[in-house]
Amino acid sequence: MKCLSVSQPYADLVINGKKTIELRTWNTKFRGEFLVHAPLKVKIEASRRLSMDKTKLRTGVIIGKVELYDVKMYHSLGELKSDYKSHLASEGFFHHRYGFLLRNPQELKVPIPYKGSLGFFETRLHSQITENDIMSELFDEEYRYQWVGKH
Repeated sequence: MKCLSVSQPYADLVINGKKTIELRTWNTKFRGEFLVHAPLKVKIEASRRLSMDKTKLRTGVIIGKVELYDVKMYHSLGELKSDYKSHLASEGFFHHRYGFLLRNPQELKVPIPYKGSLGFFETRLHSQITENDIMSELFDEEYRYQWVGKH
């Protein structure tokens, strides 16, 4: 299954459905579900600006999946600024011309340790992630211990 590394705190915002546009400098023809990987490095200024506790952000793991259903091309700074509530990016990202439009975020019950890569990259996890792995309202304690023992 395809995966995309999204820096924290933005990865959590994507999976929580608060960030529905992921800004990039490059375009893609890919459409469909992909895994969201949170790399080791946290954008501290963004965490501060968005009032998120950087110590509670998960890093070095796949935290969920989301669907990329379209790509929006930005032709002006005004267009980019008008979508701020959807991308939540700081001004340092305002040179990005493409917005990946996201929907249907789903959080994994237990993050999966994984090394990220640039762009969309293939993982070998497609068959391992099932509906039981997706976050539900009742957290399955036994399942959590099952995964912790493997890593």
